[in-house]
Amino acid sequence: MLAWAYSLFLSGQGVANGLMVMTLVATLGLLLGEVRIGPVRLGIAGPLFVGIALGHLGFRIEAEVREFAQSFGLILFVYAIGITVGPGFFQSFRREGALLNGLAVGITVLGALISVAIFEIVGIPLEVIVGLLSGAVTNTPALAAASQMLHALDVTDAQRMAPGLGYAVAYPFGVVGILLAMGILRRLFGVKLADEAQAWSRERQQAATRLSRMSIEVRTGPEEGMLVRDVPGPHEFGTVISRIRHNGEERVARPEDRLVHGDVVLVVGPQERLEALRNLLGVEAAQPLLPTEGPVRSLRLVVTRHQAVGHSLAELHLRAGHRVTITRLIRAGIELVPDGQARLAFGDYLVCVGTEADLRVVSGILGNQTSALQFPQIIPIFLGLALGVLLGSIPIYIPGVPAPLSLGLAGGPVVAAILLSRMGSLGPLVWHMPPGATHTLRELGVTLFMSCVGVNAGSSFVATLVHGDGLLWMLCGAFITLLPLLIVGVIARATFHLNHLTLCGVLAGSMTDPPALAFANSLIPSQAQATAYAAVYPLTMCLRILTPQILLALLWTSGAG
Repeated sequence: MLAWAYSLFLSGQGVANGLMVMTLVATLGLLLGEVRIGPVRLGIAGPLFVGIALGHLGFRIEAEVREFAQSFGLILFVYAIGITVGPGFFQSFRREGALLNGLAVGITVLGALISVAIFEIVGIPLEVIVGLLSGAVTNTPALAAASQMLHALDVTDAQRMAPGLGYAVAYPFGVVGILLAMGILRRLFGVKLADEAQAWSRERQQAATRLSRMSIEVRTGPEEGMLVRDVPGPHEFGTVISRIRHNGEERVARPEDRLVHGDVVLVVGPQERLEALRNLLGVEAAQPLLPTEGPVRSLRLVVTRHQAVGHSLAELHLRAGHRVTITRLIRAGIELVPDGQARLAFGDYLVCVGTEADLRVVSGILGNQTSALQFPQIIPIFLGLALGVLLGSIPIYIPGVPAPLSLGLAGGPVVAAILLSRMGSLGPLVWHMPPGATHTLRELGVTLFMSCVGVNAGSSFVATLVHGDGLLWMLCGAFITLLPLLIVGVIARATFHLNHLTLCGVLAGSMTDPPALAFANSLIPSQAQATAYAAVYPLTMCLRILTPQILLALLWTSGAG
């Protein structure tokens, strides 16, 4: 009996042993990750710390099994991240997103520069530095990228496990440090949260497009006989047809309705655009068509129609055009502000309030085909993973760098996923994935990766922390966490007069840290924090993945370790 248990858990040999150890680490680690201390919890770092504990107690995974599971988990993880951030990646640079992303880039670059300074001045090995940087900003993909690149270099086993050790040492203050930075900035500038929330609301209202209504009577012309869905609308004129009067009957306009001479349509949009559409369709009606009232209900609709993906709520005019109010926009479990600037992604959930008839029309506009979320296409997933591996293997030659760079298994899949999700589909292949499938891939991948890294690092973690330089590493990690947040936070507030709640969202997004966003949201009810977080998250995640690879490529020498 003892021999059987030993072979399954402690032998370090075979696939069965590896599977049992990973299962044990993952189960206990995920349970530990759910334990909260105030607003803070370990989250997905739980399997890392449990893996370290069990690795210290003698649990082992055969090297070949561990490396395959770790690499495969990494690929699944970063590909799922790319699919999630892809739809909003290019949109995040528009309007005020440029400033917010510039601040987030500043935090990322400062963290990297401080890490280089510690490497040069303090003399901590580079393989530890990239782990400290990853843990200090609580970014698991960065750790994955650093670990994968070290596997491609000629390093020792001790050097390969060093990033995991650095990550584990720096992670605890990384979680607390961002909350501390928010508090310091608040006191430094004497911020009153209620005033900040009101100021943000006023700014959003002033930025909203002023919409008007016009009843247009269709006259004989080139547009007569056209279907409602084919009438130049959101993209050409910024307008939407809400209601129609046909043969004396008034009702909600449907996409398949055909316009004929004498029909009257109620159109919503900016006044100057309404006049342009009036000139195209006919004349302003003598008897205006007014929206009707009816029983109001709330309905949760999901975006599955590809024609709606990528368009903003303002372009679709769901509220003014169809008398449907969007009360919540939920993406990947995060509630975003449902204002006119929010652009829809596949799988977004909208909580809509309106009459039964209006909700049916909006449901058709959004798709609301829940079956599309239940059965992801498997072939595009494998093709996307393969494309990511191919991209990651392409050598990139940079003058002055002694060895060619590559995106690797951490960068290649995330770039492929961003490009494919931006494309949306190719013939019958749909690259978008339902949120549930994306979440499952991401959590499965990161759990495999963290479990393997933890078990591998466990044999030397305690010795490093107690008898080695663990306390020095912890102090250096705290500098990497806190200094960039405070420096950029002061600049953002003093120079750009950035709203404090927006700044909190930027700080949380720059660390890609959902618990930090949850803490920021708890300060005062407002959508400012989540809006800023969503604006900077896509670019920051990509930069966090690339930063440790760039540091290793530029600074690594045969004596770096």
